[in-house]
Amino acid sequence: MAARSDLKSLVGFDAEYLVGRTWLVGVDEAGRGALAGPVCAAAFAASSGFYSNPACLKRVEFINDSKKLTPSQRDTLYDSLCGLRAGGFVDFEAAFSSVEEIEKFNILGATKIAMARALNLLDGRLELRLKSSGAAATLFGENPADLSRAQLLIDGNSLKKFPYMHLGVVKGDASSFAIAAASIIAKVSRDRFMDSMALKYPEYGFERHKGYGTALHLQSLLVHGASPAHRPSFLKKLRGETLGAAQAELF
Repeated sequence: MAARSDLKSLVGFDAEYLVGRTWLVGVDEAGRGALAGPVCAAAFAASSGFYSNPACLKRVEFINDSKKLTPSQRDTLYDSLCGLRAGGFVDFEAAFSSVEEIEKFNILGATKIAMARALNLLDGRLELRLKSSGAAATLFGENPADLSRAQLLIDGNSLKKFPYMHLGVVKGDASSFAIAAASIIAKVSRDRFMDSMALKYPEYGFERHKGYGTALHLQSLLVHGASPAHRPSFLKKLRGETLGAAQAELF
């Protein structure tokens, strides 16, 4: 797992954005590049008291970008975050955007829908008073009229036409504790959803690859064709890039 020095760096990054705020909210997604299943976004809120509580930080001292952790490590950290949520130090939500929405709005649009859903649930429960905005927040300073109780950080570049004012943090899951926590919650939530899809469509091995384009997944597509869980637009791209027209006719 991550070293303790990583935790210090992640917490230190967040400290700057907690000034004058009660909560810091990090947002990340999982599943954008998969061939099947929904995209999942998670919003994680940490209180100012959480960051100053050594006992709380001790429970998640090995937190890191979800991509740097094994499935068992992510599950353990997810359980620890659930324990902190039960104690009122943090809160979080995960939300999905369906295959149908991915097809209708494209993957970026669907990802923003999932992020907004998670934030709406969190905002309603915690009364964060997130500021509505068609543009991302600037890097320095706050608008005097901004009465939000939370600073919102989203992994990656700032999003256009997003409903809430926010700051985009490139490689945020490796920089911010709140975003790293969101990355774990999104990944675990989506993986568990894909495990349920594996029971419904056992021939595809979703429990092993979670819908990503592994050799096993591609082989199962050639044998069985596409399922309702697959993203037609992603398979269309795959036809030209990887499989060739003759093989693609199978799905």
